[in-house]
Amino acid sequence: MSLTRRDFARNTAATGAGVALAGTVGALASAPNALAFADTETAGEASADAHHGVGYGPLLPDPKGILALPAGFSYRVITYSGKTTLESGEPTPSNHDGTATFDGPRGATLLVNNHELKGPRANWTYPVPLTEGLVYDPAASGGCTVVEVRRDHVAEWVGIAGTSTNCAGGRTPWDTWLTCEETEDKAGHNGMTKDHGYVFEVDPEDRRANRDPRPIKAFGRYAHEAVVIDPERGHAYLTEDASGPNGLLYRWVPPQGFEHGRGKLRTLADDAGVLQAFKCFDSGGKFVDDLSRATKTGTVYGVDWVDVPDRDAKTVSVRKQFTTGQVTRARKLEGMWWGDGGTYIVSSFAREESPVQHDGQVWFYDPKRRTLTLKVLLGVNPDPAKDGAFDGPDNITVSPYGGLVIAEDGEGVQHLFGATESGRTYPIARNELNIGTAEEPEYSEFTGVTFSPDGRTLFANIQEPGIMLAITGPWKRQKR
Repeated sequence: MSLTRRDFARNTAATGAGVALAGTVGALASAPNALAFADTETAGEASADAHHGVGYGPLLPDPKGILALPAGFSYRVITYSGKTTLESGEPTPSNHDGTATFDGPRGATLLVNNHELKGPRANWTYPVPLTEGLVYDPAASGGCTVVEVRRDHVAEWVGIAGTSTNCAGGRTPWDTWLTCEETEDKAGHNGMTKDHGYVFEVDPEDRRANRDPRPIKAFGRYAHEAVVIDPERGHAYLTEDASGPNGLLYRWVPPQGFEHGRGKLRTLADDAGVLQAFKCFDSGGKFVDDLSRATKTGTVYGVDWVDVPDRDAKTVSVRKQFTTGQVTRARKLEGMWWGDGGTYIVSSFAREESPVQHDGQVWFYDPKRRTLTLKVLLGVNPDPAKDGAFDGPDNITVSPYGGLVIAEDGEGVQHLFGATESGRTYPIARNELNIGTAEEPEYSEFTGVTFSPDGRTLFANIQEPGIMLAITGPWKRQKR
């Protein structure tokens, strides 16, 4: 059923027309590049003990050259590609990406960690090992590892192998991980022996459940980025990171009578349920062709959903099956996180391929009202090499201490940063591992930002070379 103009007017009125927004985050920014100005002291002005504002004070250089943190915080290297090893003795795979945490046995924390490795295995020094029974396509390099973390011990093993370009994904309400392939490679292309561009389920606790990997074809085949499951309605929401044309936000509606649970998704028929793409319109009923059109936080769009003709993209990519005016698009649709009765959705940036340029948006979709609200807007960062400004949000999580924690995948300096409900921002960490040269430094993106189930530890990855880090310290609830 389409959302009528009258419905949309009633729904936006219920949220104060997008001005007085409730929820964990609220209206996080009010002007382009608002998040580029952190509300914290500069280095040397104050210690953590004396800091009473937003955040935790200035970031202090790391003598080991890995991670700058505020005073009182520390980090622990959990896995390091090529240095740490799996239970099998093989090296930890590289290119860490999307990650989720779970309660493990006897007080342990379990994590499922994507490895974003595209193309043939010969292209990579440390691909995901082809563990017997856990391989989808033996030609592919990517997959997931499962990491068990205890106070004095770390163990790691393969959760799935033979997948490609495992970027983000999503944690399910029944405590499994959905890993997403950000590729459209088909069998016979780029060395692959099977079609790729699917979502797979990985169980962090039951290794037997991961045997004989089967793609969830009902979710469609395209350049998947992230996925969340609505715990009340059972719908899946999925982002597509693609261009030429820009990607789409999708909704999968389960078939009548289907009940979610461990291992249930792999039992679905390839055409089960309905896969749909979003179509937005403003309060005047005017169609919105691209999310970059929104230039002010608090903007609210109504959302309709349009059925996908061929979800397996047998001859034409899914996003290319729609003509102008049928769906809304966005560049770099990336991380997602379920919270506050809906899902937060990131668009990392927009450039010449989009109507309006920006360096990041965070949206909130309310499935009850069927509205999409712009929460965060970053203007184009004029000097990415200079520390202090933030750009290119990617992976995202809702913080147990209020607001959001965002992993930066921009240009130049890379951060983990927080954003309060009122839009005040603060740095949490800075990547100090230079993978470039002294003359031309280069710093990899942060990925996989997620808190431990008890909220005491913030896990995050440095994608290249592939390092998982556990950050602890005097976390506190942030002021608005």
